[in-house]
Amino acid sequence: MSVELPFAPVDSVIRRNAGGLRVSAEAAEELARRIQEYGARLAADAAETATADGRKTLMPEDFDAEGVRDKDELELPVAPVDRIARLDIDDSYRVAMDARVALADILEAYADDVAAAAATLARHADRRTIKAEDVETYFELRQYY
Repeated sequence: MSVELPFAPVDSVIRRNAGGLRVSAEAAEELARRIQEYGARLAADAAETATADGRKTLMPEDFDAEGVRDKDELELPVAPVDRIARLDIDDSYRVAMDARVALADILEAYADDVAAAAATLARHADRRTIKAEDVETYFELRQYY
């Protein structure tokens, strides 16, 4: 599966949570892949909600988004997030612009959480670089919390 999300904004999200740690390219790639999987899953769930309401357009409330930030405040670009939203839903669905921004906001918060945990794991391993294995370890450990 190709990753729709560019790695540069994902790298920026990791760096803002990394403190003084370096970030490997593989860590950004792994987190981008995980963001994509999560976003596609959220969009599929949102499509089910929209269908239950008799709609073919995904709206912010389908993502349980309360307040939608301005897209210029987000690190993750909206266009790739739109492509992520469409990965696992039928082509007959539309994604409203504010729903795309809401999904980008949700995914960025998700990325912040994962990046902060990956930074903690890198520090625990007494490394100065966040690696893909830190992102992977977070997801292995998450099942216990």
